[in-house]
Amino acid sequence: MQLSPWNGRSEKESGGGRLMTDDFDAMYETFQALLETFPPSEAVKRLELFGIEQDVVEKIRERHEQHTLRIKELEEPHAVVMGNRDTWYTGPQARDKCWPAIVDLLRKHGWPEEPAIRDLDHSSTRVVSLLNHPKERSFSTRGLVVGYVQSGKTTNFTSVMAKAADRGYKLFIVLAGIHNGLRRQTQARLVQQLVEPNPSLWLQLTGADKDFTPQENPAAYFGKSNKTRVLCVVKKNATVLRKLARWLDKASDYLKECPALIIDDEADQATVATKSINPLILSIMSSLPRSAYVGYTASPFANLLIDPSAEDLYPRDFVVNLPKPAGHFGTEVLFGRYALDGENEEDVDDGYDMIRSVPIDDVPCVRPETKADVEGFEPVITETLRRAIEYFWLVTAARRVRGTGNPHSTMLIHTSVNTAVHNSFKRPLEHLREKTATSLAEEAVLARLRHLWDEETARVAAEEFAETKVPFDDLIAELPGVLRTCRVIMDNSSSEDRLDYENGPVVAIAVGGNTLSRGLTLEGLSVSYFVRAVSAYDTLLQMGRWFGFRHGYADLPRIWMTDELAEWFRHLATVETEMRRDIDIYMTEAETPLTFAVRLRTHPALRVTAAAKMRSAVTAASSYGGRRVQTHYFHTDADWLRRNIAAAEDLVAESVATAVRVEERPADGRYVFRDVPYDVVTRFLASYEFHEKSPENDADLISAYIHKRVSANSLRRWNVAVVGTPSGEPFSFAPNVTVGRNVRSRLKSTPGPGSVDIKTLMSPRDAAVDLAADSSKLDEDGIRAKRQEEYPDTGLLVLYPIDKNSEPKPDKKTRAPLDAEEHVVGVGLVFPKPFDEDSTVEKYISADLSGVRIEDEDLSLLEGEDA
Repeated sequence: MQLSPWNGRSEKESGGGRLMTDDFDAMYETFQALLETFPPSEAVKRLELFGIEQDVVEKIRERHEQHTLRIKELEEPHAVVMGNRDTWYTGPQARDKCWPAIVDLLRKHGWPEEPAIRDLDHSSTRVVSLLNHPKERSFSTRGLVVGYVQSGKTTNFTSVMAKAADRGYKLFIVLAGIHNGLRRQTQARLVQQLVEPNPSLWLQLTGADKDFTPQENPAAYFGKSNKTRVLCVVKKNATVLRKLARWLDKASDYLKECPALIIDDEADQATVATKSINPLILSIMSSLPRSAYVGYTASPFANLLIDPSAEDLYPRDFVVNLPKPAGHFGTEVLFGRYALDGENEEDVDDGYDMIRSVPIDDVPCVRPETKADVEGFEPVITETLRRAIEYFWLVTAARRVRGTGNPHSTMLIHTSVNTAVHNSFKRPLEHLREKTATSLAEEAVLARLRHLWDEETARVAAEEFAETKVPFDDLIAELPGVLRTCRVIMDNSSSEDRLDYENGPVVAIAVGGNTLSRGLTLEGLSVSYFVRAVSAYDTLLQMGRWFGFRHGYADLPRIWMTDELAEWFRHLATVETEMRRDIDIYMTEAETPLTFAVRLRTHPALRVTAAAKMRSAVTAASSYGGRRVQTHYFHTDADWLRRNIAAAEDLVAESVATAVRVEERPADGRYVFRDVPYDVVTRFLASYEFHEKSPENDADLISAYIHKRVSANSLRRWNVAVVGTPSGEPFSFAPNVTVGRNVRSRLKSTPGPGSVDIKTLMSPRDAAVDLAADSSKLDEDGIRAKRQEEYPDTGLLVLYPIDKNSEPKPDKKTRAPLDAEEHVVGVGLVFPKPFDEDSTVEKYISADLSGVRIEDEDLSLLEGEDA
């Protein structure tokens, strides 16, 4: 078996350039053996006590530092680390047992060496390198690993556990969410990958069907004579954790020399700012003199808002940003996102055409409108829900024809957190299944299914994913078997039924809530119907069970949801990307977890996380310096649009009257009014109405920033431009200021009734409309540099007339006509980056949830007796 390249063989001396001798290699292996018992500095001292010459000891130390440097300088994963942390772990060794066993299992499951196993090796090695050496006298490490939903975080932390076990960590506690289903699934995975390949190395405190119960005689587990590793997989349940805390406290005499690794899966759930779970985790850590706590999550918002100065679980020692694995379906892939500052909007994709709209009128049919409506609720199989279910059966049949990829096929229906609502779906879903099975021979039914299949496969081409479309006539033969084997499962905290993928291929429509929305993997998930109302980023993101890998059927997944939810996920994709970029930026700027603070942009209808988890959050100062701001949300009603047209006409009229110079470029569809006074711009901002779902386009905040810059003798003058297109129908802002209307189609998923989202307004070329330089030869950075050179204190405001119809190009599958009642005026603003200390403005933005029925996570399981 080929191990990691960090095992120290055949390296060159850093000074002499000749290969190391066999004697030196033997000495280095002796040093590595010493690292099993001593931290690096102590191991070097032991070499000196053995009488090894000082220059040889120095070369051994240099070689070890070269290997640690390689790990620190890995391109992936990125990490923000406390500066004084020693890197002692240099990767797997030939004598290891636990990590090689995982590699063997992954190969048997078809994992390729490049890049999958290599990347897993690198990322898990990086995390282990940030833990303390297990033989240090005492330590209490706190770290955070940020992954993606359904991206293999369990495999990563299992690999970390394996490598830590190979190096001497003894006790492994895994906090596996708050539900029995996830705990059982995690226990089974760890037993399969850690225990079964090396049964003599492991003792288990928990099993597949039993959470922690106190064991007699702690010496049998932790005594010096016992060299086995101890595995404990527990729920974040107060009763269970109290038992564990009391038992560990009684075993304190045996734990003084027991290095422990605590893995907190779903670390943002129940861990942060809870009255019972948080103190219990801290209590468990206090009973372990040598402990490392590592949280794993795809939604770290709550963890990054913990008070760093408190004795809590803020990741003060390290934050690791795992790369997105190849072939992973994440938020951005499915929903697209908005461009970040400094990005070219044209390079940011709209996402795949896999999202289907659930009309607002359908929601009361599948979810009670109030708590009072829960009792006796009867769901209606609406047209969109029926289409989603029928498409699921067609997908399952097509996958059987292909015969590749995951053998399981699952559909998720998630409309409510209430278990009574889940159970109410069973009868109508089973009735639809039986009715469809008995009517497959009917010509009208077959015609409807054929049309559905052909329509869906035309919208997402199989060839884009290196697959081949399955003809309807081929899959129809598989449909009876699919319907015969399809189960309708109510998977919730009160049901006996559970998704079980261990006993052969599963075809299931799973109806559930919280038990299906945290950590649990829905194998072969093909279709999701999701209209659950939530209030926070982390809750929403974790409910996206459709994220992950879709080998063999990447062209087939579909998600039915409301347009508002789709817009929320698109916003969330932007937040995620910005957060990860912040972590990467801080890494390159030599920050530490105690000196950096990841910014989390706000949303008008969503909290970042639960209110209790935001007590230590502060409002970040906002600055527009060096930024480009643009409108992309618009209302479609005529009155609102006409008011904005009037505001734009007043701006152009004042610009004509006050500009020092006017440049007319009718051939290009452009006008530039140079050196317009700033108060003309601020008056326009006071009259132009930005869409309420655009928190970054806050007229008061922008005007406040301009006034602060004016007081610093900057932004007193502005260039105002009108940008149209020569081929468009004419639009007049003022006499002699007429340009062709632009085409900006809308995304099919829009913010709500009467609103549109065009996603992108400005092009990089537009941000250079007033420059003397030839913008066609400049990239984004070049345009920014030229602006600083030519206009270091001058702002740019650009007006865009947009045609109210704006038909999309045929290849834009995720776009639809704008369909506004009046032509639209978009606005872009470009701010210079100040040379002096920037003027910042602050504003709290809170969500008004008074008109929305929100169902947050049910955390009552944290306190209840364990089942």
